[in-house]
Amino acid sequence: MNKPIILVTGATGKIGSAVVLELVNLGWPVRAVVRTLDARSERLRKLGVEVVAADLFDPEQLFRAMQGTSRAYYCPPFNSYMIQSAAAFVVSAQKARLEAIVGLSQWLASPSHPSLLTRQHWLVDHLFSMIPGVAHTIVNPGFFADNYLRLINFAAHFGMFPNLTGNSRNAPPSNEDIARVAVAALIDPAKHNGKTYRPTGPVLLSVSDMTKILSRVLKRKVLPMNMPMPMFLKAARAEGVSAFELSGFRYYVEDHKRGAFEMGAPTTDVYDVTGRQPEDFETIARRYAALPKARISLENKLRALVDFIRIGFTPAYDLDGYERQQRHPLLAHPILAADSEVWINEHGVNNGADRLSFQVINGIDGTRV
Repeated sequence: MNKPIILVTGATGKIGSAVVLELVNLGWPVRAVVRTLDARSERLRKLGVEVVAADLFDPEQLFRAMQGTSRAYYCPPFNSYMIQSAAAFVVSAQKARLEAIVGLSQWLASPSHPSLLTRQHWLVDHLFSMIPGVAHTIVNPGFFADNYLRLINFAAHFGMFPNLTGNSRNAPPSNEDIARVAVAALIDPAKHNGKTYRPTGPVLLSVSDMTKILSRVLKRKVLPMNMPMPMFLKAARAEGVSAFELSGFRYYVEDHKRGAFEMGAPTTDVYDVTGRQPEDFETIARRYAALPKARISLENKLRALVDFIRIGFTPAYDLDGYERQQRHPLLAHPILAADSEVWINEHGVNNGADRLSFQVINGIDGTRV
């Protein structure tokens, strides 16, 4: 019996490429949707993947890319008009008669969050769930391990690891574990229809805990470096991170500090869905430590030093001004996930004991204790 073709959007991204690789390794035919044909898409083609270039905001291009497929993984684009992409995806899915969609969402998704992208994630989750006759599974991880480890070069060369989140903890999942959960839902959609999964790592860790692990991995002393948000925004802009991505990220850091990523973590979803234990932070960190930028050499150290110096000369984004200029819809009373009754109820803090525990973590007024 021939296996149905599975459509994967965002196929050259960190999660999307892991989804493609997992499906290929399991012998499933894949049609990868990419923004442009380049070296990354060529690597997918060499794996035997069918690659098509399509605009996720164009319903006609999406429909052409979707024709002949039966199931799809949807990775929302980092764009202020993401909701239009999702609407185009819904229209195309109905025309193409998809049988299942697995959507990548966010743990913080809620209707009143100050982040436009996070509010749109909440809307998309509901929108996809209302498509008649289409199985729908939500994968909503919190802070990925990648969010911390993308700056591993500073730890490797200078023994410093930026800390934005104080002593709050998270159980960060790997890109690969997130992808494995998505793939399990794609290959058995009936079993996972209507389910929401939150992949996490196996244990809760603070940044201080992470630096101890990095010290073992890198074989040098690594210390947490408290980084004020304005400095981080300058550093992120110097690294090419967009204003839109940072406009939401600044709020995610505040939710992190308030314990939103600790709530209900760690989960057993990775094991329950895939039959494999989730990767621990040390395993993930060793992969990042093997990246070229983290390898110890004079050239790499000088490059990291130049990058560090460049931060001082990089202006920070005016994120509030950016949102006004882009005419983002701004709420009169935005609420962080950790302070939202809707979010708390939707995410399992709905009985007296759980609610009391969450208030003890955060303080009655939302200030972390």
